[in-house]
Amino acid sequence: MDISVVVPLFNEEESIAELHAWIKRVMDENHFTYEVIFVNDGSTDGSWDVIKQLSEEYPEVHGIKFRRNYGKSPALYCGFERAEGDVVITMDADLQDSPDEIPELYRMVKADGYDLVSGFKMNRKQGDPLSKTIPTKLFNATARAVSGIKNLHDFNCGLKAYRKDVIKNIEVYGEMHRYIPYLAKNAGFAKIGEKPVHHQARQHGVSKFMGWNRFVNGYLDLLSLWFTSTFGLKPMHIFGFIGTLVFFLGFIAVVCVGAFKLWALHNGEPRALVTDTPYFYIALTMMIIGTQLFVAGFLGDLISRSSQERNKYQISDRV
Repeated sequence: MDISVVVPLFNEEESIAELHAWIKRVMDENHFTYEVIFVNDGSTDGSWDVIKQLSEEYPEVHGIKFRRNYGKSPALYCGFERAEGDVVITMDADLQDSPDEIPELYRMVKADGYDLVSGFKMNRKQGDPLSKTIPTKLFNATARAVSGIKNLHDFNCGLKAYRKDVIKNIEVYGEMHRYIPYLAKNAGFAKIGEKPVHHQARQHGVSKFMGWNRFVNGYLDLLSLWFTSTFGLKPMHIFGFIGTLVFFLGFIAVVCVGAFKLWALHNGEPRALVTDTPYFYIALTMMIIGTQLFVAGFLGDLISRSSQERNKYQISDRV
């Protein structure tokens, strides 16, 4: 099979049939063998009824229905598990992503050898700059800096194309769908490209992803992903280093406080005790915190060495 199209959706009843018709036209014109996997993420409207009807009429249409709303990442994960095409393309169900982009995305993966191609909505149709435009630009700039993928300008674009090996060797969980390029890079799929794509205004309903909370969660997820990918198998490298540094600074502070009090006692100052100054307690606290951080790193290392994932590596070929 040439292409699997994975479409996560939530309450997009009005758009599903039109989107399928559009995808079918593009696929037939280019003579692709394909499947369309709609993942119904706990919709409360008639989305599932539309998917079932399309599945009965068109053998290339498949559906997955969640009992409740889990989010976009779980929907993509289940869609990826079922996908069988050599190239897997994801898009949103709101008709803002254009299926006319599919042939070129497919060519970039199959002919140009990209592992992943992300869409770049240069003419993004969006509203209030304070709630969407500015936060989106800041988010993408931060994601580029942390991930090291400098050539991507729109990490959160739903229109992406993947080599099948990519989606079968990464795990999308939580709200990590924003960082699939970063997950792919960490799994060893380093050839990541970008394609400017057409973006349309929403035709039905309202956006399901509004507000600043998604950007706050996005930053937290990015920090979590960076930390686990960098120190997940070697926690001692971060906790041990910081703990040793804090302990050393505290120890130096204690020595300085003690030396100062000895000097004061030598010069006849009464009650020249190290406990007379708050700096002693601050230094002692630093030593305790440093020791705790070091022990946390040590325990983290022990847990990491006992993990079933400790020696799980991506292998691209065997002979």
